[in-house]
Amino acid sequence: MKLIILDRDGVINQDSDDFIKSPDEWKPIPGSLQAIARLNQAGYCVVVATNQSGVDRKLFDMATLNAIHQKMHTAAQQVGASIDAVFFCPHMADENCDCRKPKPGMLQEIARRYDINLKGVNCVGDSLRDLQSGFIVGCLPHLVLTGKGSKTHEKGGLPPGTQVYPDLAAMVEKLLENSSSEFNIAI
Repeated sequence: MKLIILDRDGVINQDSDDFIKSPDEWKPIPGSLQAIARLNQAGYCVVVATNQSGVDRKLFDMATLNAIHQKMHTAAQQVGASIDAVFFCPHMADENCDCRKPKPGMLQEIARRYDINLKGVNCVGDSLRDLQSGFIVGCLPHLVLTGKGSKTHEKGGLPPGTQVYPDLAAMVEKLLENSSSEFNIAI
């Protein structure tokens, strides 16, 4: 199975320091949903892994989070894209849970649910914690400069081997180009 793990805010949709608290606030980054469609067409299973501490902060409830995700799924479907699953952590950092990125618990749960070893799986994020959680479980880290990505890149300290792209569309373009090249060599 070809699996790719994407962060949500700042990778698929516009990010906000005030959190995305309603479906109206969820706005896709131009080209991101089309990039997901391209991944689907290339045989990738697309999974989202996102920290959503706004739930524990009482900024929004589970019904609202589900409505936000429904809007994301619907918008993706409108361009021929499919997001297979959304995994999220509702906890604040001070709760010290295993599922909040940069800890690997959420990604380990993805590995269990899909019965897959995450070594070599592409993991895309806009923050250091996204990349760290993926790196810990053997994922290939990809930083996009959308959302908090530019600030993350400026601060440095990225996991070894991190590839940097302007946005998800550019990352997918390069990934599929490399896959195509590898396929042509194998023939």
